[in-house]
Amino acid sequence: MATQTKDYYAELGVSRSATDDQIKAAYRKLARKHHPDLNPGDKAAEERFKELQQAYEVLSNPESRKLYDQYGENWKVVQQTGQAPPPNWEGFRQGEQQQQSGGFDFSGFDFGGFHPGTSGEGFDFFEELFGRAGAARQTGPRRGRDVEAELELSLEEAHTGGRRTLQLQSAETCPTCHGTGMVSEDQICPTCGGRGQVLKPKTIDVNIPAGMRDGSSVRLAGQGSTGLNGGRGGDLYLHIRLKPHPTFRVDGDNLEVEMPLAPWEAVLGTRIQVPTIDGKVEMSVPQGAQSGQRLRLRGQGLNKRKGGRGDEYVRLNIRVPKTVGAEERRLFEDLQRLSTFNPRTGSKAKGVSNE
Repeated sequence: MATQTKDYYAELGVSRSATDDQIKAAYRKLARKHHPDLNPGDKAAEERFKELQQAYEVLSNPESRKLYDQYGENWKVVQQTGQAPPPNWEGFRQGEQQQQSGGFDFSGFDFGGFHPGTSGEGFDFFEELFGRAGAARQTGPRRGRDVEAELELSLEEAHTGGRRTLQLQSAETCPTCHGTGMVSEDQICPTCGGRGQVLKPKTIDVNIPAGMRDGSSVRLAGQGSTGLNGGRGGDLYLHIRLKPHPTFRVDGDNLEVEMPLAPWEAVLGTRIQVPTIDGKVEMSVPQGAQSGQRLRLRGQGLNKRKGGRGDEYVRLNIRVPKTVGAEERRLFEDLQRLSTFNPRTGSKAKGVSNE
C-alpha cells in the first residue's frame, strides 16, 4: 500500500535548494510559534513542535541532509548500516510518495529520538530561542555561564602576588521576573527582555598568587554569572596580561637587564650596582668584559608558582664618551701609542684588514 512520507523541507516551509541560514531562520520562526511553553495544554502545538525538531535535526546537518536528499525518510537506515537500499526499493525523493518494499528490513532502527540542543551546529536550542530564562524553565536548575576577563598586572605584582579589588559587570537574577523571563503566561519581562538576568556592577577581591606569567589564568569558582532556578553560579576566569616593564625583559622565569660600562671598567674590571625585581645588588664585572656579554645573578629572577626562582641575566654594553677633555684626549693618545691591541685581528668581516 502506498503511504505518504514526511517531507522535511515542506515541514519547515523551505525549498530543497534552501541555504543553511534559510533553514535555520525558518525553523526558529516556526519553533517559537509552536513551542509548548507558549502554548500550554495545546497537544497539537506540541506535536507540531516535535515534527519541526525532527525536520531541523536532519536538514541542519550536512551529512544527514545529503542522505535524506538521496534516500528520503529512510536516510538513517543507510547511515546506520552503511549500505544503500536494494535495487527494488523506490526511495522517497523530492516530495514523491514512497512505495514500501518487502525486500528491505527496517526493523531494529530508531527513526525518532531527536532532542533539542543536540543539532549538528551545536547551539543550545533553548538559549538561542528563548534566552537563558527559557532554558531554565525547560531544564530546571541551571548552572550560570562562565565569564572571562583580562587582568593587567605589573611585573612586580606578578612576582610577589597580592590582593586586587576588581569592578565587574555581573549577570544577576532579574528582580522583576525572578529569573523566569516572563511576568505572565503571555508577557515577556520588560526588565530583562526575557533573558531572566540583568547586568549589575559587582566588586570582588581577588587573591593573586605569586609567580603569575603573561597568558596564565586565575579561576574564581562561582564568581561568574548567577545560576538560574537555584543552579550554582558559573566561574570567573581572569587571564593575566603583564604590562611592559621599563627596565626588565621577561624570558620565562628569568629576567634580563642591560648595564652600560665605560671602556676602562671593561678592561680593568669593576663592581657595579645592578637593579633586580627586589631592589639593587652589587655585582662584580671581570677584567676584559666584552660588550654583549651576559653575566648571571643566580636566583634573582621571578618567583615560580611551585616554589623557587629564576635567574637574572645582566647584558653588558660598553659605551664610549662622545666628547673628552684635553687631558683625557692626551691619555687616550698615549694609550693608542702604547697598546698592542687590535680589535680587528681575526675579524671575519668582509673588507676588514687584520694588519
